[in-house]
Amino acid sequence: MKLLLVSQYFWPETFIINDLVRKLSEQGHEVVVATGKPNYPGGDVFDGYTAGGVQREHFAGDVEVIRVPLWPRGQGGARNLILNYLSFVTTGLALLPWLLRGRKFDAILVFAPSPITQVIPAILLKWLKRSHLAVWVQDLWPESLAATGFVRDPRLLRMVGWMVRGIYACCDTLLLQSRAFADPVARYASRGKLVYYPNSIALPAETTAPIKVPSELLDEMERNFSLVFAGNIGTAQAIETVVEAAGQLKHEPGLKLVLVGSGSRLDWVRERKEALGLDNLILAGRFPMEAMPQIFERSSALLVSLKDEEIFAYTIPSKVQAYLAAGKPVIASLRGEGARVVEEAGAGKSCEPENAEALVASILALKGMSPAEREEAGAAGRRYFSEHFDMDRQVDRLVDILESRAKKKGGV
Repeated sequence: MKLLLVSQYFWPETFIINDLVRKLSEQGHEVVVATGKPNYPGGDVFDGYTAGGVQREHFAGDVEVIRVPLWPRGQGGARNLILNYLSFVTTGLALLPWLLRGRKFDAILVFAPSPITQVIPAILLKWLKRSHLAVWVQDLWPESLAATGFVRDPRLLRMVGWMVRGIYACCDTLLLQSRAFADPVARYASRGKLVYYPNSIALPAETTAPIKVPSELLDEMERNFSLVFAGNIGTAQAIETVVEAAGQLKHEPGLKLVLVGSGSRLDWVRERKEALGLDNLILAGRFPMEAMPQIFERSSALLVSLKDEEIFAYTIPSKVQAYLAAGKPVIASLRGEGARVVEEAGAGKSCEPENAEALVASILALKGMSPAEREEAGAAGRRYFSEHFDMDRQVDRLVDILESRAKKKGGV
Protein backbone atom coordinates (compact mmCIF):
# COMPACT_ATOMS: atom_id res chain seq x y z
CA MET A 1 0.00 0.00 0.00
CA LYS A 2 1.14 3.54 -0.80
CA LEU A 3 0.16 5.70 2.14
CA LEU A 4 0.49 9.43 2.77
CA LEU A 5 0.47 10.41 6.43
CA VAL A 6 -0.47 14.01 7.18
CA SER A 7 0.05 15.21 10.72
CA GLN A 8 1.18 18.37 12.43
CA TYR A 9 3.10 16.14 14.86
CA PHE A 10 5.75 13.54 14.08
CA TRP A 11 9.16 12.26 15.16
CA PRO A 12 11.32 13.46 16.89
CA GLU A 13 8.24 14.57 18.83
CA THR A 14 7.00 11.64 20.89
CA PHE A 15 3.72 10.34 19.50
CA ILE A 16 2.40 6.84 18.84
CA ILE A 17 2.18 7.61 15.12
CA ASN A 18 5.98 7.31 14.93
CA ASP A 19 5.89 3.61 15.76
CA LEU A 20 2.88 3.00 13.54
CA VAL A 21 4.75 4.46 10.55
CA ARG A 22 7.84 2.41 11.41
CA LYS A 23 5.77 -0.78 11.55
CA LEU A 24 4.05 -0.01 8.25
CA SER A 25 7.43 0.48 6.60
CA GLU A 26 8.80 -2.74 8.11
CA GLN A 27 5.84 -4.62 6.65
CA GLY A 28 6.71 -3.37 3.17
CA HIS A 29 4.25 -0.50 2.77
CA GLU A 30 5.44 2.72 1.13
CA VAL A 31 4.84 5.63 3.50
CA VAL A 32 5.42 9.34 2.96
CA VAL A 33 4.97 11.72 5.90
CA ALA A 34 3.89 15.36 5.48
CA THR A 35 4.34 17.22 8.73
CA GLY A 36 5.53 20.39 10.44
CA LYS A 37 8.64 21.37 12.38
CA PRO A 38 9.01 19.56 15.73
CA ASN A 39 8.28 21.85 18.69
CA TYR A 40 5.92 19.89 20.99
CA PRO A 41 5.57 20.02 23.95
CA GLY A 42 8.23 22.57 24.94
CA GLY A 43 7.20 25.12 22.32
CA ASP A 44 10.64 25.73 20.81
CA VAL A 45 11.71 24.25 17.49
CA PHE A 46 14.00 21.30 18.14
CA ASP A 47 17.73 21.54 17.49
CA GLY A 48 18.60 20.79 13.90
CA TYR A 49 15.37 22.31 12.57
CA THR A 50 14.19 25.80 11.69
CA ALA A 51 10.69 27.24 11.87
CA GLY A 52 10.92 28.52 8.30
CA GLY A 53 11.63 26.74 5.06
CA VAL A 54 10.89 23.26 3.77
CA GLN A 55 13.00 20.43 5.14
CA ARG A 56 13.26 16.85 3.93
CA GLU A 57 14.67 13.86 5.77
CA HIS A 58 14.17 10.13 6.21
CA PHE A 59 12.78 8.23 9.16
CA ALA A 60 13.29 4.55 10.00
CA GLY A 61 15.40 4.04 6.93
CA ASP A 62 13.26 4.72 3.89
CA VAL A 63 10.24 6.72 5.09
CA GLU A 64 10.38 10.10 3.37
CA VAL A 65 9.48 13.00 5.67
CA ILE A 66 8.53 16.40 4.23
CA ARG A 67 8.33 19.27 6.72
CA VAL A 68 6.55 22.54 5.98
CA PRO A 69 7.12 25.77 7.95
CA LEU A 70 5.03 26.57 10.98
CA TRP A 71 4.81 29.01 13.86
CA PRO A 72 6.16 27.36 17.04
CA ARG A 73 3.83 26.92 20.00
CA GLY A 74 6.14 28.99 22.20
CA GLN A 75 5.61 29.10 25.94
CA GLY A 76 1.82 29.10 25.78
CA GLY A 77 -0.87 31.67 25.27
CA ALA A 78 -3.82 31.71 22.89
CA ARG A 79 -2.05 33.83 20.27
CA ASN A 80 0.89 31.43 19.82
CA LEU A 81 -1.36 28.39 19.77
CA ILE A 82 -3.72 29.86 17.19
CA LEU A 83 -0.78 30.90 15.00
CA ASN A 84 0.70 27.43 15.41
CA TYR A 85 -2.53 25.79 14.26
CA LEU A 86 -3.17 28.19 11.38
CA SER A 87 0.41 28.17 10.12
CA PHE A 88 0.35 24.41 9.47
CA VAL A 89 -2.95 24.73 7.60
CA THR A 90 -1.68 27.65 5.52
CA THR A 91 1.71 26.21 4.59
CA GLY A 92 0.19 22.77 4.07
CA LEU A 93 -2.35 24.10 1.61
CA ALA A 94 0.19 26.27 -0.16
CA LEU A 95 3.17 23.92 -0.35
CA LEU A 96 2.16 20.27 -0.07
CA PRO A 97 0.38 19.98 -3.45
CA TRP A 98 3.59 21.18 -5.11
CA LEU A 99 5.95 19.16 -2.91
CA LEU A 100 3.92 16.00 -3.59
CA ARG A 101 3.28 16.68 -7.27
CA GLY A 102 3.15 13.57 -9.45
CA ARG A 103 2.84 11.25 -6.44
CA LYS A 104 -0.04 8.80 -6.18
CA PHE A 105 -1.33 7.27 -2.96
CA ASP A 106 -3.83 4.53 -2.20
CA ALA A 107 -4.92 6.34 0.94
CA ILE A 108 -4.23 9.43 3.00
CA LEU A 109 -4.21 9.07 6.79
CA VAL A 110 -4.37 12.02 9.16
CA PHE A 111 -3.17 11.46 12.71
CA ALA A 112 -5.42 13.96 14.47
CA PRO A 113 -4.85 14.97 18.03
CA SER A 114 -5.72 18.64 18.49
CA PRO A 115 -6.11 20.59 16.31
CA ILE A 116 -8.63 19.03 13.94
CA THR A 117 -7.72 21.82 11.49
CA GLN A 118 -4.66 19.80 10.43
CA VAL A 119 -7.07 17.71 8.33
CA ILE A 120 -7.70 20.68 6.00
CA PRO A 121 -4.52 20.32 3.87
CA ALA A 122 -5.25 16.58 3.59
CA ILE A 123 -8.70 17.33 2.16
CA LEU A 124 -7.13 19.28 -0.71
CA LEU A 125 -4.64 16.46 -1.28
CA LYS A 126 -7.48 13.93 -1.28
CA TRP A 127 -9.17 15.78 -4.14
CA LEU A 128 -5.94 16.28 -6.07
CA LYS A 129 -4.73 12.69 -5.61
CA ARG A 130 -8.17 11.04 -5.80
CA SER A 131 -7.29 9.08 -2.66
CA HIS A 132 -9.28 7.67 0.21
CA LEU A 133 -9.04 10.00 3.22
CA ALA A 134 -9.06 8.53 6.72
CA VAL A 135 -8.72 10.53 9.93
CA TRP A 136 -7.57 8.89 13.15
CA VAL A 137 -9.55 10.96 15.65
CA GLN A 138 -7.60 11.43 18.89
CA ASP A 139 -9.47 14.42 20.36
CA LEU A 140 -13.08 15.54 20.23
CA TRP A 141 -13.66 18.99 18.79
CA PRO A 142 -15.26 21.33 19.78
CA GLU A 143 -15.62 19.57 23.15
CA SER A 144 -11.88 19.61 23.91
CA LEU A 145 -11.72 23.37 23.36
CA ALA A 146 -14.43 23.90 25.94
CA ALA A 147 -12.96 21.39 28.39
CA THR A 148 -9.52 23.01 28.41
CA GLY A 149 -11.02 26.51 28.64
CA PHE A 150 -9.35 27.53 25.39
CA VAL A 151 -12.74 28.61 23.99
CA ARG A 152 -15.60 29.58 26.30
CA ASP A 153 -17.93 31.62 24.08
CA PRO A 154 -20.88 29.35 23.11
CA ARG A 155 -21.25 31.14 19.79
CA LEU A 156 -17.63 30.48 18.89
CA LEU A 157 -17.96 26.85 19.95
CA ARG A 158 -20.96 26.50 17.61
CA MET A 159 -18.87 27.93 14.78
CA VAL A 160 -16.13 25.42 15.51
CA GLY A 161 -18.78 22.70 15.44
CA TRP A 162 -19.83 23.82 11.95
CA MET A 163 -16.19 23.68 10.85
CA VAL A 164 -15.83 20.16 12.28
CA ARG A 165 -18.98 19.07 10.46
CA GLY A 166 -17.53 20.38 7.21
CA ILE A 167 -14.19 18.67 7.76
CA TYR A 168 -15.79 15.33 8.59
CA ALA A 169 -18.05 15.62 5.54
CA CYS A 170 -14.93 15.64 3.36
CA CYS A 171 -13.48 12.51 4.99
CA ASP A 172 -14.19 8.95 3.92
CA THR A 173 -13.33 7.12 7.14
CA LEU A 174 -13.16 8.30 10.74
CA LEU A 175 -11.06 6.02 12.94
CA LEU A 176 -12.03 6.40 16.58
CA GLN A 177 -9.44 5.76 19.31
CA SER A 178 -12.23 5.06 21.84
CA ARG A 179 -15.59 3.35 21.56
CA ALA A 180 -17.03 6.22 23.58
CA PHE A 181 -16.17 8.61 20.73
CA ALA A 182 -18.94 7.17 18.57
CA ASP A 183 -21.88 9.26 19.82
CA PRO A 184 -20.01 12.61 20.06
CA VAL A 185 -18.47 12.20 16.60
CA ALA A 186 -21.82 11.07 15.17
CA ARG A 187 -23.22 14.50 16.02
CA TYR A 188 -21.04 15.86 13.22
CA ALA A 189 -20.63 12.90 10.84
CA SER A 190 -22.43 9.93 9.34
CA ARG A 191 -22.16 6.78 11.46
CA GLY A 192 -21.26 4.87 8.31
CA LYS A 193 -17.86 6.56 8.39
CA LEU A 194 -17.04 5.52 11.95
CA VAL A 195 -14.66 2.65 12.71
CA TYR A 196 -13.29 1.81 16.17
CA TYR A 197 -9.50 1.75 15.91
CA PRO A 198 -7.77 2.08 19.30
CA ASN A 199 -4.33 3.47 19.92
CA SER A 200 -1.59 0.87 20.14
CA ILE A 201 1.96 0.69 21.40
CA ALA A 202 5.01 -0.92 19.80
CA LEU A 203 7.02 -2.95 22.26
CA PRO A 204 10.72 -2.03 22.16
CA ALA A 205 12.94 -4.47 20.34
CA GLU A 206 15.35 -6.38 22.55
CA THR A 207 18.19 -5.26 20.30
CA THR A 208 17.39 -1.56 20.77
CA ALA A 209 20.38 0.23 22.26
CA PRO A 210 19.43 1.57 25.69
CA ILE A 211 19.22 5.31 26.25
CA LYS A 212 21.28 6.38 29.24
CA VAL A 213 19.14 7.33 32.22
CA PRO A 214 20.88 8.91 35.24
CA SER A 215 21.83 6.13 37.64
CA GLU A 216 20.93 8.35 40.60
CA LEU A 217 17.31 8.48 39.39
CA LEU A 218 17.10 4.73 38.84
CA ASP A 219 18.71 3.98 42.20
CA GLU A 220 16.33 6.33 44.01
CA MET A 221 13.37 4.66 42.36
CA GLU A 222 14.55 1.18 43.30
CA ARG A 223 15.01 2.14 46.95
CA ASN A 224 11.41 3.34 47.30
CA PHE A 225 7.82 2.63 46.33
CA SER A 226 7.97 4.81 43.21
CA LEU A 227 4.79 5.96 41.49
CA VAL A 228 5.68 7.26 38.01
CA PHE A 229 3.68 9.79 36.00
CA ALA A 230 5.04 10.02 32.44
CA GLY A 231 4.05 12.44 29.71
CA ASN A 232 2.86 15.98 29.25
CA ILE A 233 2.76 17.98 32.49
CA GLY A 234 -0.09 20.32 31.67
CA THR A 235 -3.51 21.58 32.63
CA ALA A 236 -5.45 18.68 31.11
CA GLN A 237 -3.48 16.20 33.22
CA ALA A 238 -4.80 17.68 36.50
CA ILE A 239 -1.24 17.93 37.69
CA GLU A 240 -2.39 20.15 40.57
CA THR A 241 -4.11 17.11 42.09
CA VAL A 242 -0.90 15.08 41.85
CA VAL A 243 1.04 17.83 43.65
CA GLU A 244 -1.67 18.05 46.32
CA ALA A 245 -1.46 14.30 46.82
CA ALA A 246 2.32 14.58 47.14
CA GLY A 247 1.74 17.15 49.88
CA GLN A 248 -0.53 14.78 51.79
CA LEU A 249 2.00 11.97 51.40
CA LYS A 250 5.16 13.94 52.20
CA HIS A 251 5.65 12.15 55.51
CA GLU A 252 4.86 8.66 54.17
CA PRO A 253 8.14 6.72 54.45
CA GLY A 254 9.65 5.10 51.38
CA LEU A 255 7.25 6.63 48.87
CA LYS A 256 8.20 8.81 45.88
CA LEU A 257 6.10 10.40 43.15
CA VAL A 258 8.20 10.68 40.00
CA LEU A 259 7.12 13.06 37.22
CA VAL A 260 8.79 12.24 33.90
CA GLY A 261 8.19 14.77 31.15
CA SER A 262 7.69 18.45 30.53
CA GLY A 263 4.89 20.84 29.71
CA SER A 264 3.14 24.10 30.45
CA ARG A 265 2.72 23.43 34.21
CA LEU A 266 6.23 22.21 34.92
CA ASP A 267 7.46 25.57 36.24
CA TRP A 268 4.41 25.78 38.53
CA VAL A 269 5.11 22.27 39.83
CA ARG A 270 8.73 23.20 40.44
CA GLU A 271 7.65 26.28 42.43
CA ARG A 272 5.18 24.29 44.55
CA LYS A 273 7.74 21.58 45.23
CA GLU A 274 10.12 24.21 46.57
CA ALA A 275 7.48 26.14 48.53
CA LEU A 276 6.01 23.04 50.20
CA GLY A 277 9.27 21.18 50.69
CA LEU A 278 8.08 18.15 48.76
CA ASP A 279 11.14 15.93 48.90
CA ASN A 280 8.93 13.01 47.89
CA LEU A 281 8.22 14.64 44.51
CA ILE A 282 10.92 13.96 41.91
CA LEU A 283 11.01 16.02 38.71
CA ALA A 284 12.98 13.68 36.47
CA GLY A 285 12.84 15.72 33.26
CA ARG A 286 11.99 14.60 29.75
CA PHE A 287 13.42 11.46 28.17
CA PRO A 288 13.03 9.92 24.70
CA MET A 289 10.53 7.09 24.35
CA GLU A 290 13.41 4.60 24.11
CA ALA A 291 14.39 5.40 27.70
CA MET A 292 10.99 4.74 29.20
CA PRO A 293 11.30 0.94 29.56
CA GLN A 294 14.20 1.46 32.00
CA ILE A 295 12.16 3.93 34.03
CA PHE A 296 9.02 1.79 33.99
CA GLU A 297 11.02 -1.28 35.02
CA ARG A 298 12.22 0.49 38.18
CA SER A 299 8.78 1.85 39.01
CA SER A 300 6.46 0.26 41.53
CA ALA A 301 3.34 1.55 39.82
CA LEU A 302 2.32 4.00 37.08
CA LEU A 303 -0.08 6.94 37.26
CA VAL A 304 -2.38 8.41 34.63
CA SER A 305 -4.54 11.41 35.52
CA LEU A 306 -6.88 13.80 33.73
CA LYS A 307 -9.16 16.65 34.69
CA ASP A 308 -12.72 15.85 35.70
CA GLU A 309 -14.24 16.90 32.39
CA GLU A 310 -16.84 15.01 30.40
CA ILE A 311 -14.68 14.97 27.28
CA PHE A 312 -11.87 13.16 29.07
CA ALA A 313 -14.25 10.38 30.05
CA TYR A 314 -14.57 9.56 26.34
CA THR A 315 -10.88 9.08 25.68
CA ILE A 316 -8.30 6.41 26.42
CA PRO A 317 -5.04 8.29 27.04
CA SER A 318 -2.21 6.73 25.02
CA LYS A 319 -0.18 6.28 28.18
CA VAL A 320 -2.76 3.74 29.39
CA GLN A 321 -1.64 1.36 26.64
CA ALA A 322 2.01 2.11 27.35
CA TYR A 323 1.50 1.44 31.04
CA LEU A 324 -0.30 -1.85 30.40
CA ALA A 325 2.48 -2.94 28.07
CA ALA A 326 5.05 -2.20 30.78
CA GLY A 327 3.53 -4.86 33.01
CA LYS A 328 3.26 -2.61 36.06
CA PRO A 329 0.16 -1.88 38.16
CA VAL A 330 -1.68 1.28 37.16
CA ILE A 331 -3.54 3.98 39.08
CA ALA A 332 -6.08 5.73 36.85
CA SER A 333 -7.20 9.05 38.32
CA LEU A 334 -9.86 9.60 35.69
CA ARG A 335 -13.35 8.66 34.57
CA GLY A 336 -14.80 6.77 31.66
CA GLU A 337 -13.01 4.68 29.06
CA GLY A 338 -9.49 4.93 30.47
CA ALA A 339 -10.62 3.89 33.94
CA ARG A 340 -12.79 1.13 32.46
CA VAL A 341 -9.83 -0.39 30.62
CA VAL A 342 -7.66 -0.44 33.76
CA GLU A 343 -10.44 -2.01 35.83
CA GLU A 344 -11.46 -4.47 33.11
CA ALA A 345 -7.86 -5.58 32.74
CA GLY A 346 -7.49 -6.07 36.49
CA ALA A 347 -4.34 -3.98 36.16
CA GLY A 348 -4.69 -1.71 39.17
CA LYS A 349 -7.02 0.84 40.67
CA SER A 350 -9.11 3.75 39.43
CA CYS A 351 -10.26 6.73 41.47
CA GLU A 352 -12.24 9.92 41.10
CA PRO A 353 -10.31 12.54 39.11
CA GLU A 354 -9.22 15.85 40.67
CA ASN A 355 -9.70 14.30 44.11
CA ALA A 356 -6.40 14.29 45.98
CA GLU A 357 -7.82 12.29 48.91
CA ALA A 358 -9.07 9.55 46.58
CA LEU A 359 -5.72 9.49 44.79
CA VAL A 360 -3.85 9.22 48.08
CA ALA A 361 -6.10 6.34 49.15
CA SER A 362 -5.40 4.48 45.90
CA ILE A 363 -1.65 5.04 46.22
CA LEU A 364 -1.58 3.77 49.79
CA ALA A 365 -3.77 0.78 48.90
CA LEU A 366 -1.40 -0.20 46.11
CA LYS A 367 1.65 0.38 48.31
CA GLY A 368 0.05 -1.86 50.93
CA MET A 369 -0.29 -4.79 48.52
CA SER A 370 2.27 -7.55 48.56
CA PRO A 371 4.90 -7.61 45.78
CA ALA A 372 3.24 -10.74 44.40
CA GLU A 373 -0.16 -9.01 44.22
CA ARG A 374 1.34 -6.03 42.42
CA GLU A 375 3.16 -8.35 40.06
CA GLU A 376 -0.06 -10.15 39.20
CA ALA A 377 -1.84 -6.84 38.51
CA GLY A 378 0.97 -5.84 36.16
CA ALA A 379 0.87 -9.22 34.41
CA ALA A 380 -2.91 -8.92 33.95
CA GLY A 381 -2.41 -5.53 32.32
CA ARG A 382 0.22 -6.95 29.99
CA ARG A 383 -2.11 -9.77 28.92
CA TYR A 384 -4.91 -7.28 28.24
CA PHE A 385 -2.52 -5.15 26.18
CA SER A 386 -1.44 -8.11 24.04
CA GLU A 387 -5.05 -8.98 23.31
CA HIS A 388 -6.36 -5.49 22.56
CA PHE A 389 -3.57 -3.04 21.78
CA ASP A 390 -0.56 -4.83 20.27
CA MET A 391 0.71 -2.69 17.41
CA ASP A 392 1.68 -5.52 15.04
CA ARG A 393 -1.93 -6.70 15.04
CA GLN A 394 -3.28 -3.17 14.79
CA VAL A 395 -1.10 -2.29 11.79
CA ASP A 396 -2.48 -5.30 9.92
CA ARG A 397 -5.97 -4.22 10.85
CA LEU A 398 -5.36 -0.64 9.69
CA VAL A 399 -4.26 -1.81 6.27
CA ASP A 400 -7.32 -4.06 6.02
CA ILE A 401 -9.62 -1.18 6.98
CA LEU A 402 -8.12 1.25 4.49
CA GLU A 403 -7.95 -1.23 1.62
CA SER A 404 -11.47 -2.57 2.10
CA ARG A 405 -13.09 0.83 2.58
CA ALA A 406 -11.17 2.43 -0.30
CA LYS A 407 -12.23 -0.43 -2.56
CA LYS A 408 -15.83 -0.22 -1.38
CA LYS A 409 -16.01 3.50 -2.08
CA GLY A 410 -14.01 3.32 -5.27
CA GLY A 411 -11.08 5.12 -3.66
CA VAL A 412 -12.91 8.42 -3.26
